Amino acid sequence: MLLQQFPPMTKDFPTFDCDAHVTEPAWIWERAKDWLTKDELEALKTTMWFDAETKQLIVNGHAGAGIGSQRIGGTAGFVNILTSAGPGLKHDIQRALNVRNLNPATALTKEQANYIDHKGSYEPTARLRDMDVQGIDQVMIIPTDIDTYPWLQNAVGAKAMCKAYNEWAYDYCQADPKRLFFAAMLPMQDPGFATQELYRVAAKGCRVGLVRPIDAMGNYPIQPKYERLWHAMEETGVVYGMHPFPAGGSLKPPGYTEQYSGAELISRTVYSSGLPHFFLTNVQNFQAEAALWVTMTLMSGFFDRHPKIRAAVFEASSTWLSFLLDECDKMYKLYRNERQMPRLKRLPSETFFEHCVTGFEGDEAPPSRLPEFYGNILAWSSDVYHHDGDDVWRAIETMRKCELPESYQRKFLGENARKMYRIDTPTTFIRDRVTSIERPDWWPTAEEVQRSLEPEAGIVRRVGESVRINGHAREGARA
Repeated sequence: MLLQQFPPMTKDFPTFDCDAHVTEPAWIWERAKDWLTKDELEALKTTMWFDAETKQLIVNGHAGAGIGSQRIGGTAGFVNILTSAGPGLKHDIQRALNVRNLNPATALTKEQANYIDHKGSYEPTARLRDMDVQGIDQVMIIPTDIDTYPWLQNAVGAKAMCKAYNEWAYDYCQADPKRLFFAAMLPMQDPGFATQELYRVAAKGCRVGLVRPIDAMGNYPIQPKYERLWHAMEETGVVYGMHPFPAGGSLKPPGYTEQYSGAELISRTVYSSGLPHFFLTNVQNFQAEAALWVTMTLMSGFFDRHPKIRAAVFEASSTWLSFLLDECDKMYKLYRNERQMPRLKRLPSETFFEHCVTGFEGDEAPPSRLPEFYGNILAWSSDVYHHDGDDVWRAIETMRKCELPESYQRKFLGENARKMYRIDTPTTFIRDRVTSIERPDWWPTAEEVQRSLEPEAGIVRRVGESVRINGHAREGARA
């Protein structure tokens, strides 16, 4: 066995991870009959169903849909980006494993792939163990297949899918209700169904109702038809959770040509330009959807009409927010005499500071340099177990490099999220970092990791084709 080692670190406050993910496992559908009415179950079968025999997700009658959330146990030669970022599996180590997979001779075996398929993504006991290592005292779990739910064509089936997921997520959190909390999916296809589900999950103690900020089938989520849902959020205190995502568009119905997301335009631009890497779109996908939603809600007077609503902007980073709010303020002052809607009661930035928080991830440094601006609106998210996720120790390291006072670290890493969600501060919490993890013998060495970080390491080469690395000619199957 090898030892993966980390420098000692300590913290003197409890953390809250405002946005981490679970992957929707196959047993949600296996157990659906326990949670749904007969009519709901039948609608679910024709709307979004996991077929256990073929191991495919069938959405609106199309097999092989979704992004693979139900893929459990690891696949040879494959790093599952949805479950990879567990304890110690840092981005550079993921890079080394992906480089291995370029060569059939060194690609991960089924057993090795299973090892890095972190079971906490779908099993709560495993997650609690991982949280202890990652320094996460409390967490809000969020589903993964966020680009699928808005496109479910049968409203009853959408209601059934959200209900089944929410029941599974609630059960997941019962492993430790003081540490695990779930954000509920809402069937936005029907405002009445969405409102019913919000009241139902609120009665179970749910703190967040998730909404994807896209115009799928003309359902952009600030429209007047959703007024009853917004009133329900005000009445129950459930937070409006705005979560963006890449916009693949694969589930758009035939003949539906309307653009539904700024992220879709980004994807089309990348593809039509002939660029080969899908993840290039992620530079802007999340921010595009989030920035539009922030602008729309603030400038339309949404929060003036619903003064009790509190909202969280998830997984979009936060550095862009400072200049977006500045632009909103500037445009409102410039055009308010021409405005054909009721005047805003306060500047857009003031409204955001009163009603909203924004998530940020641990490697994002600029907010730590602007603590006066972000003081009450910033909430850390790990994005675990998705491939770009990381632990709280990474966030603390970033903050300390920026010389951020500990009083702000406390707020950004826990206090602001707990205040938004109205969750009590735990009396006991993790103080010391785990400094070593036992690893199998095949775990990447420091030397292998360093080699994999060279740009040429990710280029596939034909056998016999030479390539220069650090000035030295090499020959082989890959760079």
